[in-house]
Amino acid sequence: MRVLVVEDDAALADAIRRGITDDGHAVDCAGDGASALMKVDINSYDAVVLDRDLPVVHGDDVCRQLSRRVDAPRILMLTASGELSDRVDGLSLGADDYLSKPFAMVELLARLRALGRRSGRATPPILHWRDLTVDGARRQVSRAGRDIVLTRKEFGVLEVLTAADGNVVSAETLLDKVWDEFADPFTNAVRITMTTLRRKLGQPGLIETVTGVGYRMAV
Repeated sequence: MRVLVVEDDAALADAIRRGITDDGHAVDCAGDGASALMKVDINSYDAVVLDRDLPVVHGDDVCRQLSRRVDAPRILMLTASGELSDRVDGLSLGADDYLSKPFAMVELLARLRALGRRSGRATPPILHWRDLTVDGARRQVSRAGRDIVLTRKEFGVLEVLTAADGNVVSAETLLDKVWDEFADPFTNAVRITMTTLRRKLGQPGLIETVTGVGYRMAV
């Protein structure tokens, strides 16, 4: 999942970024509302963690503009106020979920995963492909009952491919969903990650290359 964190408190933004990254997702950050809108115009995000009290362009205005888009990402709004009226206001602006500060990182991650399942085609929390099991919530992978330890990038790539249900996923899409805006589009990171991932998954091979197109789970 590709996530944009919009928070003007640099320390909090970095903490959220690290938490979401450790959960296996690609994360970009913006420190004000104008920067957030610019990044959404350039990149495709599955979810936006949006602080309500933002400089330049207020979080309420950012939420309104994002929710009107045809390809609108899911919005998790953050606020220092936990009053019922504020939560109702945030949801009425177009936010999909609302979380009051201070919050526990584990709750923010759980809410993000739930929003991710609501974006586009519904994706179950536990994915299966042949004898492979991918548990997104617990970040666990097993094959034929054998636990497999993966890096964050390897897990992210496998989760995207498994969720695609046999459809081809391009290297560009994997780079967009698993890495972040600073990833070099000409990097061989996807190819290298795919090599180590295939080795860890073992035989018979579960991931096949579709020449000139991308990768898919072997049918």
